[in-house]
Amino acid sequence: MRNSAFVSLLARSFLAGEQTVEQIVARCNPVSGEQWPWLPSLAKKYVERFVGKMRPRQADVVAFLHQHREVWKASQKYGRQLPLTQWLAESQRMLPVAAARAWKLPPIESIGALADWLNVRFGDLEWFADLKGLLHSRCNRQLNHYNYRVLIKDSGNIRLIEAPKSRLKKLQEQILTSILDHVPPHSAVHGFVKGRSIRSCATQHVARRVLLRMDLQDFFPSFPARRIQAMFRTLGYPEPVADLLGGICTNFAPSSVFSKEKFNPPLSLQTRQWARDLYCRPHLPQGAPTSPALANICSYRLDCRLAGLARAAGANYTRYADDLAFSGDKGFEKGVERFSIHVAAILMEEGFHVNHRKTRIMRQGVRQHVVGIVANHHPNIIRTDFDQLKATLTNCIWYGPREQNREAHVHFRQHLEGKVSFLESINPHKGKRLRGLLDRIDWPQESIT
Repeated sequence: MRNSAFVSLLARSFLAGEQTVEQIVARCNPVSGEQWPWLPSLAKKYVERFVGKMRPRQADVVAFLHQHREVWKASQKYGRQLPLTQWLAESQRMLPVAAARAWKLPPIESIGALADWLNVRFGDLEWFADLKGLLHSRCNRQLNHYNYRVLIKDSGNIRLIEAPKSRLKKLQEQILTSILDHVPPHSAVHGFVKGRSIRSCATQHVARRVLLRMDLQDFFPSFPARRIQAMFRTLGYPEPVADLLGGICTNFAPSSVFSKEKFNPPLSLQTRQWARDLYCRPHLPQGAPTSPALANICSYRLDCRLAGLARAAGANYTRYADDLAFSGDKGFEKGVERFSIHVAAILMEEGFHVNHRKTRIMRQGVRQHVVGIVANHHPNIIRTDFDQLKATLTNCIWYGPREQNREAHVHFRQHLEGKVSFLESINPHKGKRLRGLLDRIDWPQESIT
């Protein structure tokens, strides 16, 4: 047995089971049949470095062991002598960080257990996770797990909507409901959180002297697959299980999505190259049911840092997906420009980029709005949005709804009902007026397209 194999399997013994000095020594000593006098001190160094933090990868433990001369000497002595049966370490167990021990997470400690939990065959599990990116270079739409839709932003850049197909979406929904929904988000997060909403976000900033809004650029693609896999290891899952869970929840977009022939007018070479660099690597797909929850969980440290910075400045902080908002009174107003620079620095350190064109500092006397809601005196709908919806409903009454469905919504009636319901939740008085108009529309029997 080669020396590298000795260290690799020794690392497996370190990772398997309880992460205490006594248990590590007990697991490793039987490997040689004798006591290694240097093992307790090495196990103590391992515990000090890794335990209580995110579960390390096996490669990290191997690198740690290679740094100690005692391990090299043992590998020289025992690497070619020990029979294989002595190297079969026990299977790895769940090792969550301290905070995660109270969460009701399903224990999945092997790849086989993961396949059984998701009710898929082992081969299908690897196919859905696609850790090697084998589907990335294939143009066959039947083999890909996602349907793609490219949206052109006002800035000229693009946003890629990646909608998982039914079989993969079912797996992602199970991961969402059984694992991710049990991880509590930061108290400042209001997007994609049960019991919180756009209104609860805006309420935190009502009647303040100044409101600072900042926007994160390319929010979901900013989370690489390795960060998602690290999050699952933090929850306690062994490395092979965490990697597969991360693979199921992330995606490589095929480069053919951005081919020149698919756009009219054609996108510039620079824009297409930027899109490939952003989306043709494993990332969180915008459109997967797991992506919002994963983004919130992986942003927890960012939210803690920004909430602490805001608290020190006497400000409130909220985040709704990629929309950050800070508000405060006279003291915060004096240093709000400098404060925004500190926020941008923290965002860069955490792997995000600020969309500076959307940064807004709104003082009293102008319309202060956040997540589409006016917050000057009380939560209210933006006047132009109200007027536009009122005009659409009125025209539907006079001229029929078919003529007003200019954006070709498949379910136009449900679309309008959703808009009215949203306005009712923000301003019940105005919402009641629009509800009256909606009820007067004469809808045809056939679906409105």
